[in-house]
Amino acid sequence: MTSHPPQPDIAIRALSANEAEARLDELADILADSVAQGASVFFMAGFSREDGRRFWRSQLPGIAAREKLLFVGDDGARLVGTVMLMFAQQPNAWHRAEIGKMLVHSSAQRRGLGRRLLAAAEEEARKAGRTLLLLDTEAGSAGEMLYRACGWSEIGRIVGYHHSPDGRLSDTVLFRKTLA
Repeated sequence: MTSHPPQPDIAIRALSANEAEARLDELADILADSVAQGASVFFMAGFSREDGRRFWRSQLPGIAAREKLLFVGDDGARLVGTVMLMFAQQPNAWHRAEIGKMLVHSSAQRRGLGRRLLAAAEEEARKAGRTLLLLDTEAGSAGEMLYRACGWSEIGRIVGYHHSPDGRLSDTVLFRKTLA
């Protein structure tokens, strides 16, 4: 794959639930593109833009309640990346959060956007007093390489955990990161 220079002109910011609702089409495009490119993010081949709209619409209540934060990469014309920070809600887990829906549109990949999105989510978790972050990703994926490069530690693998969009049975790698 060709590597491109970083794109500092892509702003990383959190979306409110209202803005996320207003930009459902863009969010859906990122998710549908990711699934079409083979990203294993719970969905199978044939995933449509309308499926993406339904998914993102289902996330709005959690975003509105600030149980989840949605960060996006915004190039000024459209959204090109996402990551969600999901705060554990259990009384004994106030220190923990999860990372999910780390997606970069294929047109904006290999330019450091994923790294910047992840850093924004980590920084917000730190500000919220969360000291343990967790995530999972498909073994052998670009995500696995990104998380390792960003200092995440593998805590285990689950063989045959999920099906990739093309139907292949795939393994999942579990990661953790302790924040200071």
